[in-house]
Amino acid sequence: MNNLALIVFILLVLASLAAARARAQDWLVAGAPGTLDSMPIYHGIYAALWCAIPALILAALWFIGAPPILTSVLDHDLLQLHGSLSAGELSIKRLEIVNIANGALALDNGNTAVRGIVNRYRDLRAESAAWLSALFLASAMLGAGYGYRRLNPGLGARRAVERALKLFLFLSAGVSVLTTLGIVFALLFESLRFFQLVSLQEFLFGLKWSPQIAIRADQAGSSGAFGAVPLFAGTFMIAAIAMLIATPVGLMSAVYLSEYAGPRLRTTLKPALEILAGIPTVVYGFFATLTVAPLIRDLGTELGLRVSSESALAAGVVMGVMIIPFVSSLSDDVIHAVPQSLRDGALALGATPAETICRTVLPAALPGIAGALLLAVSRAIGETMIVVMAAGLSARLSANPLEALTTVTVQIVTILVGDQEFDSAKTLAAFALGLVLFCITLVLNLWALSIVKHFRERYE
Repeated sequence: MNNLALIVFILLVLASLAAARARAQDWLVAGAPGTLDSMPIYHGIYAALWCAIPALILAALWFIGAPPILTSVLDHDLLQLHGSLSAGELSIKRLEIVNIANGALALDNGNTAVRGIVNRYRDLRAESAAWLSALFLASAMLGAGYGYRRLNPGLGARRAVERALKLFLFLSAGVSVLTTLGIVFALLFESLRFFQLVSLQEFLFGLKWSPQIAIRADQAGSSGAFGAVPLFAGTFMIAAIAMLIATPVGLMSAVYLSEYAGPRLRTTLKPALEILAGIPTVVYGFFATLTVAPLIRDLGTELGLRVSSESALAAGVVMGVMIIPFVSSLSDDVIHAVPQSLRDGALALGATPAETICRTVLPAALPGIAGALLLAVSRAIGETMIVVMAAGLSARLSANPLEALTTVTVQIVTILVGDQEFDSAKTLAAFALGLVLFCITLVLNLWALSIVKHFRERYE
């Protein structure tokens, strides 16, 4: 990491020197206005890009190609030492050598064969780093020299720089798209493996969730049940309770901050409200477990109700408090962005301030408010820690918010904790849950987009 940081620092220095040297050209300094195709700053950026881009491309190709080569050499040495190895055994041996080379594991002094493999792996890795450094710096200097030689008064440096920046922005957008596609395909591939073991109908419509699979048929839980309806019912119930808390409080807070609070009070209250968004979720979980859940249980006892020590109501209430800043802050920004001319026009026509807010400001801000609510719903559906601590792990189908329930995200975490076998239906069930949750979130997004499209208004 230190070598990489040093190389990047040297590249920045070389690019800065190339830009400064390019801008110091005599014809750039003495050129009269109108004699140059581009401003001097673009000539400097042009030379700096020629210095940086080839070096970065070379480094990217090296980081992609070098690790497989090192791995293949290491596998060859291990096979020569141990003979025939299965894929799993070879992976374990390889990981052991890498950890020894990194200093994470101690090496047995008497095992000279393994020591030789470790030393060779270290030498190859050091040699790879040295070659990378040399070629990286050489390509940077050669690129800078080539870019410097291309400089002339008629060079369209500005257009070249803009094309390079446009390509960079396109690649940045492409990375996000490819990342999303990678996530989707990973979920889809593992989910298809799961549905080869468990039927889609049982998963989507089954009413019992018990993913424990026993090794022997005579053990308890050997049949395994993968009905996901209780998980999604618990997820939607807790999210609905959270939104019942966050939506009115968040929207009313946003209306007050935007329409009634003075500038000084607004600058004080809004940051104080947004502090809630910075509190770790585990702290909310402690608060739900130690304060809210006992309070709800005591109130239920006073009213003659049977309340579980862990309940969906406690988790939903605390989760609603947690997502209030998402609704309030975003809605406040949207409401504050409504043109003042709309408010003035409504007031001039005789509307009261309350009528102006309800009939003019809020309808104009409705698309943004819908987006804020969607973000809050997504945050509520994806929350895990509060549910684990306040609602429990019981996967039961119930419409009673006073009972202990669980959510999809909690079960995904529970399944993937510890050593996993990725050919087991229990482990693969986590990917199927993630895929269905992804589809639900996608439907919510499409629904929100339709709402925005329906209520969008353009103001001149």
